[in-house]
Amino acid sequence: MIRRTRLFGAAAAVMAVVATAVTFAIGPANAESNGGVRVMPLGDSITDGFNVPGGYRIDLWQKLAAGGYRIDFVGSMFNGPASLGDHDHEGHSGWTIAQVDANVVNWLRATTPRTVLLHIGTNDMYGDPTAAASRLSTLLDRITTTAPSADVFVATIIPRSGSTDNAVRTYNAAIPGIVQSKVNAGRRVHLVDMYRALTLADLADGVHPNATGYSKMATAWYNALRAVPGSIGGTPPTTTPPTTTPPTTTPPTTTPPTTAPPTTPPPAGGCRVSYTVNAWSTGLTAAVTITNTSATTVNGWSLAFTLPSGQSITGGWNATYTPTSGAVTARNVSYNGSVAPNGSVDIGFQANHTGNAGKPSSFTLNGTACSIA
Repeated sequence: MIRRTRLFGAAAAVMAVVATAVTFAIGPANAESNGGVRVMPLGDSITDGFNVPGGYRIDLWQKLAAGGYRIDFVGSMFNGPASLGDHDHEGHSGWTIAQVDANVVNWLRATTPRTVLLHIGTNDMYGDPTAAASRLSTLLDRITTTAPSADVFVATIIPRSGSTDNAVRTYNAAIPGIVQSKVNAGRRVHLVDMYRALTLADLADGVHPNATGYSKMATAWYNALRAVPGSIGGTPPTTTPPTTTPPTTTPPTTTPPTTAPPTTPPPAGGCRVSYTVNAWSTGLTAAVTITNTSATTVNGWSLAFTLPSGQSITGGWNATYTPTSGAVTARNVSYNGSVAPNGSVDIGFQANHTGNAGKPSSFTLNGTACSIA
């Protein structure tokens, strides 16, 4: 209980912020609406930004803006610096899963988010951590029933210093299975491995992130969002990552390409690949950005790479993948075959693994070796 007081009991220190939040939170859907894709940051003080007002939302907003995404953060709370272009959120300091569950229907109806970023459970690690996973499952049912067309990104919670981290790890271990059960039920729910994105060095007080930690959270959210088409604009997703079932050799279910095989020679100036992995005990998602660094437009592309031993692709988006393990080739689909000079294309997939969640060591685009970002 003493630790809980330390975690979120510094209410007096943030009362001015909370009071301001209430003043500006009336009519939250219009508080700072820019007409963009509505995204609800949902959770406790880590979403609010304890220690760093605005928290991960600062860097996430800047990454989204730099990427050309038009986003409208929504929620009944309001805080953060001027560098955060939209201050609305639904982060409630000291709240548990049950408290969020008791209010989330009203919040969702008031703001109708297209996407929800959920990081919740830190406060549940004190009183009754053993039932936290069950409460999370109930909360997800509430969210997906109220907003069935929304993409819900569920994060494992960040590390804790001290013995409480044992409860954190137990809780996080249950989350992939919960997410998969919702996916199996046809819900648009996605896993984000936030626990592995941070280390204890990224915490300001053993509980809340410092500025570096919040920036790492922003990167994890950003990569996850970009891996699901439609979640921050564009075409709605056609596949549902991630899975936690045992490895399978069943071919991916993405739509076969309708464009011809590559018709241009290898790009003279080369290519660059960024490859980001979010992994859990038996599975992973990979977000891949292919950049054409040549002076010539690529019309039709294929990206070749070799998956580490034990990895097997179970589904993907924005490309077709053959075969599903070993030496894999990702080929364009009908809408992304042309890549202009200095242009890029985002693809991704989910995979099972048997203990090795590593990355490929090299990539070739239309036969030309790519640099790795």
